[in-house]
Amino acid sequence: MIRETLVAVLLAAMATGFNTASAQQKGERKAGKAMSEDAKRGRYLVQIAGCNDCHTPGYAPSESKVDEALWLTGDVLGWRGPWGTTYPANLRLVAQNLTEDQWVARAASPGLKPPMPWFNVRDMTGRDVRAIYRYLRHLGPAGQPAPAYVPPDKTPSGPFVQFPAPPPKPAAKSK
Repeated sequence: MIRETLVAVLLAAMATGFNTASAQQKGERKAGKAMSEDAKRGRYLVQIAGCNDCHTPGYAPSESKVDEALWLTGDVLGWRGPWGTTYPANLRLVAQNLTEDQWVARAASPGLKPPMPWFNVRDMTGRDVRAIYRYLRHLGPAGQPAPAYVPPDKTPSGPFVQFPAPPPKPAAKSK
């Protein structure tokens, strides 16, 4: 009985491993074009850094079950706060219009509006930022540009997440 159970568990584990490997290989090929090692690293970084959470429509709510063909195509869900309303950029289109060096410079730019954690990207190594760029270039252009920024005094027309106002600053203590 124990032997049959072990065999069944082993077979199930092997099947799962083969399916995972097959899915990964499928993601690493685009129209027959093999993915470079740098692009593979970029794909990995995009997944662990949470880029898809905002820049891929439906990624977080579906627990990452979004076809890779839609990854990083931006979203129409706005993020509204004291800064106005921003939208996750279609990184695949952005990367197509920048050189690799321009991408690296933009990644470190404090000019990106909240809630984009530009400071996290700024702290990545140059190798990692370039790997993400190479992955985006491997994917190629897809989708539409993100909606335009909406200033704080305007209400966005589409769906948005409302951030609360920051807490008031504590009063200075008098001596």
